[in-house]
Amino acid sequence: QVWLVESGGGLVQAGGSLRLSCEASGSIFSINRQAWYRQAPGKQRELVASITFSGTINYADSVKGRFTISRDNAKNTVYLQMNGLKPEDKAVYFCNLDRGGAWLDVWGRGTQVTVSS
Repeated sequence: QVWLVESGGGLVQAGGSLRLSCEASGSIFSINRQAWYRQAPGKQRELVASITFSGTINYADSVKGRFTISRDNAKNTVYLQMNGLKPEDKAVYFCNLDRGGAWLDVWGRGTQVTVSS
């Protein structure tokens, strides 16, 4: 079993910043890929950012230049630094990881990010 716990969300004004954390625990032997997703009301879950074992990083166009993904594999933790937040960034943010074969078919409860105008 693998547990994913997201934290760091909250309510901020437009232009503000938040730092999200995702801690993974349980049957983890290695981490090859990690990612952040978000899901806004009435919308599909969206890939926000990902990072591979080699450090290759990709961002959704909507967050490029504002968000930064990073990790500490010794702690089985991935972070998402969010700057210049916009109202359209409002969503529940989730993380996921790939231990070598595929993305986990489990999700944490997510952390709510709300941005006021």
